[in-house]
Amino acid sequence: MEPKQTNPSPEEDVTEVLLPGNPEDDLSENERQSLLADTLLEASLTQDASPAPEDKSEGGDQPLLGRLMRSSKEGKNKKQKADSAQEMYLNIRSLVTMMAVFILVFTFVARVIVVSGPSMENTLQNGDVIVIWSLLYDPKPGDIVVLTQQSYQEDSIVKRIIATGGQHVDIDYERGTVSVDGNVLDEPYIKEAMRVPDYGASVTSVTVPEGCLFVMGDNRNHSADSRYTPIGIIDARCVIGKAVVVLYPFSDFHVL
Repeated sequence: MEPKQTNPSPEEDVTEVLLPGNPEDDLSENERQSLLADTLLEASLTQDASPAPEDKSEGGDQPLLGRLMRSSKEGKNKKQKADSAQEMYLNIRSLVTMMAVFILVFTFVARVIVVSGPSMENTLQNGDVIVIWSLLYDPKPGDIVVLTQQSYQEDSIVKRIIATGGQHVDIDYERGTVSVDGNVLDEPYIKEAMRVPDYGASVTSVTVPEGCLFVMGDNRNHSADSRYTPIGIIDARCVIGKAVVVLYPFSDFHVL
């Protein structure tokens, strides 16, 4: 009779697979169970010691809160840079606009000039800073004007308008008077009684052509003006503008 074969239990089968060494070793049940437990513990420790999968995503090695804070800070920095660039652009645009307005104003509206010489004393003194108005100015008798006369000098000159186009001027040095169209002018602004100037009395009676002006200085005895041949009658287009304010010295600030 053949001996009866028995199938090993599940524990016995696992033990046979996991235990090292010669399967013919004769181990007791307790020894087998102990060796099995050691083997399972060693496998568990080996698995725990293996490195975790590396996070390949950007910022994966940082906590989520840290990434959010850094992203917020970068956003603020970009906004600050954009605000600074915009502010600089606005400042430059404002400066350019102001310069353009300044140039337009002082070219077509008003200018500031410095009086040179004594010809307008005592109304204006040498070195006075005055503001002149140019925009839509229509010359009138009695106005103090700044003008150019290239036949005399390149620099501008300051004089008072005595007569405009079509008016007749008479100068009486013996009486010290100036008449326009037969009417003697009341001139409280002249510095002293008029006498014959150093350059002579070449002009004593003249009719002013249309579009022209006859001008004289308030310091009649020390003024080169329309009585002086190199200056003569002034083309109205040579007038830069009317003097309106003495700006400096501040102690003498007044409207003309």
